[in-house]
Amino acid sequence: MGVVGQGNNNVVRLQMLDRAAVLSLSPRMRSLFVFLTTLVLLCAVESACAEEQRFRFERAEMGLPFRVTLYAADEASARTAADAAFDRISLLNSIMSDYDSDSEVSRLSRTSGSGQRVPVSTLLWTVLNRSQQVAVRTNGAFDVTVGPLVNAWRNARRKRELPQAALLTELRARTGFQSMQLHEADQSVELLLPDMRLDLGGIAKGFAVDQALAVLRERGFRRAFVAGSGDMAFGDPPPGALGWKIEIGRLAEPEAPPAEVLELANCAISTSGDAFQYVEIDGTRYSHIVDPWTGMGLTDHSLVTVVASDGLTADSLATAISVLGPERGLPLVEELPMTAARVLRKPGAKVEVSTSSRWRDLPRASAKPQP
Repeated sequence: MGVVGQGNNNVVRLQMLDRAAVLSLSPRMRSLFVFLTTLVLLCAVESACAEEQRFRFERAEMGLPFRVTLYAADEASARTAADAAFDRISLLNSIMSDYDSDSEVSRLSRTSGSGQRVPVSTLLWTVLNRSQQVAVRTNGAFDVTVGPLVNAWRNARRKRELPQAALLTELRARTGFQSMQLHEADQSVELLLPDMRLDLGGIAKGFAVDQALAVLRERGFRRAFVAGSGDMAFGDPPPGALGWKIEIGRLAEPEAPPAEVLELANCAISTSGDAFQYVEIDGTRYSHIVDPWTGMGLTDHSLVTVVASDGLTADSLATAISVLGPERGLPLVEELPMTAARVLRKPGAKVEVSTSSRWRDLPRASAKPQP
């Protein structure tokens, strides 16, 4: 801290000079004075940035590894802040996990068809309210009531057997975003159909990285980013950089375009697709992402990436566009400010690439990101 202290003292001394004395200087000397003052300020800022170090922490949350990367003066303060961010993610998991029978969303699901209006926490309300907004906007392509269908496809992937058509028909009758009513006056939720089950897998991780980044910012760590699998939220860029260098995934196909490296700050990015979660049955590849209209797992072998102002938007849109496809999904992106998307898919023999108009304007980096 010695250099920063010296720089700040010099700034104070310069600022304490009598204004009249400065004005009495010749024009050339006044210009020199302004130059020296600016130089000292710049040196102080650069010295402060130089003292920050990069720290990275990982913890398993929501069934996958989350990573917090931030710049701080020392490891102890960085670790304390990262632990607080991880604790927020853990709290969100206790609220929104459909795997946990004691979670708030599981308890809410068990009230379905009972006629009860159930008050929910502000965190769950935020996610459900945004979910309904996206559901209306996409005419149900994004729908958190698809839990019964998602569970059927989890069993299908485990057994490597397609769900029976009759079962899917029965389960679809227990879904539909119109059957989840939100009452803003008392922040309560009513699930109208019996045996409904909410699944927040297409939006909760985006919200989690948003919340974790907010915790870091509240503690004064603005140069940070949080990653949870394909969902990331970025704060201010690293010292001396325009943004955080992030490699965007590509389809594992020989003819697929190469991976892109974006340089992002103060935004979020989400990628949805069947790169890891899928099942191949009778020569057809079925994604873990379920089409709410048909009850079937998607079969177009796609990878959808969305950059938006926050993780809630990016995560939910990436899921919705996966269902809608580029023809119907990308126009939604064009309607939103500060939002861009790319869709890679292989519905047949060749890989197709579709992007929104703002995708080409995203800042690129030539070098690959640090691990």
